[in-house]
Amino acid sequence: MSEQIKIETTPFDARFPNVNQTKRCWQNYYDYTKCVAAKGEEYAPCKQFFKAYNALCPNEWIERWDDQKENGTFPMAE
Repeated sequence: MSEQIKIETTPFDARFPNVNQTKRCWQNYYDYTKCVAAKGEEYAPCKQFFKAYNALCPNEWIERWDDQKENGTFPMAE
């Protein structure tokens, strides 16, 4: 029996109507980081940000931002 894989794209976001999704990638990563800090990783809206940035952002960017968070150099608004 084969396992079925469900492939989804991120839903439309009216804040980012253009083809270039760079800002949307960044915003979802940033929102995820803030959400997890405030509510924890299991909070459902945080999971939506996680799915969105993983679908939109190149892996190299995510790795760099994760490194910056670990090093305390990731730009976070207070």
